[in-house]
Amino acid sequence: MTYAAQQDLVDRFGEQELIQLSDRANVGSIDAAVIGKALADADELIDSYIAARAALPLATVPARLVRVAGDVARYYLHADAPTEQVRRAYTDATAWLRDVSLGKATLGDDGVSAAAPVDATVEFVGDDRQFTRSGLRDL
Repeated sequence: MTYAAQQDLVDRFGEQELIQLSDRANVGSIDAAVIGKALADADELIDSYIAARAALPLATVPARLVRVAGDVARYYLHADAPTEQVRRAYTDATAWLRDVSLGKATLGDDGVSAAAPVDATVEFVGDDRQFTRSGLRDL
């Protein structure tokens, strides 16, 4: 499932920034393959978090996931030298994804609901104790 498209990145960050981040051949245009790889990597990271709470693929993509995918892809595009603003947006995005995976946050109000958490409680039930302090005291 694709959460964001190249046009979503252009709309949020501007065409000039995407050219600077993706144009490795210096032709003066956005390299769709580089952008596509960053978006695919962002989708993979997002899926790893939300799979614990929602059935994938999602029927609809909440607007919040489009923003998160954009922030994560932008961070990946910056490779070795993300700015503080880009790093902060990535950290905020992954923190929110972690909260979604733990059930502390929801995917959004776009009609997408997270799956109910699985009750992983283990309980042992047994007979009453045969030997107790009071029972052994009289021996």
